[in-house]
Amino acid sequence: MAFLGFSAGLPFLLVFSTLTAWLRDEGISKSAIGFFAWVGITYSIKVLWAPVVDRISIPQVTKRLGQRRGWMLIAQLGIAAGLVSMSLVGSTDLMLLSLCALVVAFSSATQDIAIDAYRIEAVVDEYQGAMSATYIFGYRIALLAAGAGALYLAEYFDWQTAYLVMAMLVAVGLVTVLLIAEPVRDGIRADTTAEQRVIERFVKGKTGSWHKTRSWFIGAVAGPFIDFFKRNGKFALIILVFIAVFRLSDIAMGIMANPFYLDMGYSKTEIANIAKIFGFFMSIAGAALGGVLVVKWGIFKPLLIGAVAVAVTNLFFAVLSTLEPRIEYLAIVISADNISGGFAATAFVAYLSSLTNRAYTATQYALFSSLMTLPGKFISGFSGLIVDGFGYAEFFVFAALLGLPAIFIVNFLMKSTTKES
Repeated sequence: MAFLGFSAGLPFLLVFSTLTAWLRDEGISKSAIGFFAWVGITYSIKVLWAPVVDRISIPQVTKRLGQRRGWMLIAQLGIAAGLVSMSLVGSTDLMLLSLCALVVAFSSATQDIAIDAYRIEAVVDEYQGAMSATYIFGYRIALLAAGAGALYLAEYFDWQTAYLVMAMLVAVGLVTVLLIAEPVRDGIRADTTAEQRVIERFVKGKTGSWHKTRSWFIGAVAGPFIDFFKRNGKFALIILVFIAVFRLSDIAMGIMANPFYLDMGYSKTEIANIAKIFGFFMSIAGAALGGVLVVKWGIFKPLLIGAVAVAVTNLFFAVLSTLEPRIEYLAIVISADNISGGFAATAFVAYLSSLTNRAYTATQYALFSSLMTLPGKFISGFSGLIVDGFGYAEFFVFAALLGLPAIFIVNFLMKSTTKES
């Protein structure tokens, strides 16, 4: 799971903050850089093709590797091809570069669907916490490689070399997929009564390819949504809104983090040392603390603490923007940001996993993770315009305010759950 986490985390920064550092280093305007955030919307709409990954077989590949491993392998080949293409295109043609980045993001989102399904199906519920923690550890290692590693390579060689090396690291995931076993799925699809009732109502007694297609659509696309609303009742919409707003604050500011560091006067090496390497250990500490408190307190209290902490740390960045560029100031802010981010992420992954019915693993988790990032990705596309129009301090205050809805909703859900129990 750690190696799969590495494979999932590697492409993310390469089409997000590392890409923005590359563009800013090449003199691209902050407004143009902000619009590159919309490449990441691909991660936020993966629910649209999750039913395909969940149930459609890939000729020859699925037969040899299985449903989950087969889709992982195809996605990883797409990631490698996209990263090589980005290296060859460079920053001279922004449109073509964005298309190559889109290939990476689409392939990475597809891989995420398969890996999340594998993680939930591979072990019983009692070990899901351990699976999530190990996955996040591997994911953070990949962020270190794609963040600090790429910055080091760009500093001592160039950005094209950095992206070629990142493409080579995709081999970690490829080898892992070839070595692991496909999860045993017998009996997993037991709780599909609502789906069967809908199919019987609309397709019962009918034959032919069109009716088979309708049955597949109901089962693969409508079924996961029917099941979710049936299980969560009156709280279903509130839960979906909460998922959508929980990460608004940190995603909205994330696209401008590296441009901010560079504009403040920090070198790429300093950013790699503090924001990436030092930040990595802080995020691991935060994730470990979050895991312990989820076991001790349950999910909602850590979720509330994480939501508050993530919003508050954006205010630290606002203060940092008014100070002279000193390493110790950066280290303090990075510590707070990464501890709170790691803490919140661990609690949130545990919460999302608890909402998933194994009968619809890939599609439901893709729905949750898509909702988790879509609003933040959309808003972050305008982040460069806000910075250019007002300044960094005002931008980070705005990002902090975006965290308030999550705080209010998690508090409501926590009280409502306590009353019902």
